[in-house]
Amino acid sequence: MINKVGQIMLYVNNQNESKEFWTEKVGFSVISEQDNGQGMKWIEISPTEEAEIKIILHNKELIAKMQPELNLGTPSLMFFTEDIDKLYNDLLNKKVIVGEMVNMPSGRVFNFADNENNYFAVMESK
Repeated sequence: MINKVGQIMLYVNNQNESKEFWTEKVGFSVISEQDNGQGMKWIEISPTEEAEIKIILHNKELIAKMQPELNLGTPSLMFFTEDIDKLYNDLLNKKVIVGEMVNMPSGRVFNFADNENNYFAVMESK
């Protein structure tokens, strides 16, 4: 039985720019970065080494050539945070595109865009 997400694969146009966005703007760290020497680069990022969130930044163009049947659109990601106001203001101060804070029955939520205009949601966890 599947009981948790192992990793999230995010297909991006520019891995280095995406790595810079996630580390410098959102505060994630590079957990590992590998290159197989044949053009396949693998960048694993996470909020911390201990966090259960692992995002792999893949080269969209290369993956499309290797597996043309894959849908390489942005996955819909919902992150949770314990201090939504701090994160919201931190992203705004770093000039990240941030949507309005919305009150939902399950808590407050907002979205933000990365350097390639992919949107992600953040919800407060209580």
